[in-house]
Amino acid sequence: MNLFIFFILAFLFFVCFFPGHAVSSHCTTQTPTKTFQRCMTLPSQQASIAWTFHPHNATLDLVFFGNFISPSGWVGWGINPVSPEMTGTRALIAFPDPNSGQIVLLPYVIDPTVKLQRTPLLSRPLDVHLLSSSAALYGGKLATVHAGAAVQIYATLRLSPNRTRIHHVWNRGLYVQGYSPTIHPTTADDLSSTATVDVLSGSTAGGSGAGGVVATLRTFHGAINAVSWGVLLPIGAVTARYLRHVQSIGPSWFFAHMGVQLSGFVLGTVGFAVGIRLGDLSPGVQYGLHRKLGFAAFILGALQTLALLFRPKTTNKFRKYWKSYHHFVGYSCVVLGVVNVFQGFEIIEKSNKI
Repeated sequence: MNLFIFFILAFLFFVCFFPGHAVSSHCTTQTPTKTFQRCMTLPSQQASIAWTFHPHNATLDLVFFGNFISPSGWVGWGINPVSPEMTGTRALIAFPDPNSGQIVLLPYVIDPTVKLQRTPLLSRPLDVHLLSSSAALYGGKLATVHAGAAVQIYATLRLSPNRTRIHHVWNRGLYVQGYSPTIHPTTADDLSSTATVDVLSGSTAGGSGAGGVVATLRTFHGAINAVSWGVLLPIGAVTARYLRHVQSIGPSWFFAHMGVQLSGFVLGTVGFAVGIRLGDLSPGVQYGLHRKLGFAAFILGALQTLALLFRPKTTNKFRKYWKSYHHFVGYSCVVLGVVNVFQGFEIIEKSNKI
């Protein structure tokens, strides 16, 4: 019971201090040129949208609020007619014109060849009922594109009759080559910038779509691994190292050591499995060192656990070899596990700064 309470407290601490998404912006229905009926803060990139839906003619007036991450970068928003994902999105992308430096807004279709970087992203007309579109920098005509510059992308669309749910996608990149935006960063935050919203009721489907699932799993993955690899397994090693020489407790140290280590490994296995699932849900996100350390720590932990099945008696001549193996593998597992926990903290800190 004490272990369960400790885990819950550690989980709450991790959620409070290492949130999955850093959202500091608040939505607004007011812009210098229009007033909208509804607004919504989006789950990533400090972005938001505001809109007015006219049911009598299925027309949607919308503005997307985003910001640049580079003076030569781009900001885009679009609708995917099929599902909340990048491939298939009909996008409007704003960036500084390479000739005049003024903000321009061009239409693009994100097809599979672009996602795989086989062909450059070229502007072409959209096959959706886009009635009008424009972009403006916060600050008016005198504003310039710089890292952190706020941009508003306006669009008026006519939706299909009796369909009020839209899958929308947004993102931002560092560079534009001519009039061809280059690939955006591939952090978990950038790959989770999708959502489904009902423009009539204002409700969202499944929170932030796939991004909500990834954020939840990432938080759980970090919390459970911090407790197992970062706390329980080191405690188990310390228990064996210092308590076995205390004669007054007898063999109790062994049962405490074994119980703590097995609990830590079971929780660590769950965290490892969640990490594998996170990798499947985040194509393009690569944390090479964190992944390799995780596999190494899990394999050593599994070998250490299996070694209990072959533990010879104290009178057996192979006992000393088993002890050497047990110590080497055990300490290696603890060191790799703790190092990888701090690697995870660094990854979360970097993701929250982007």
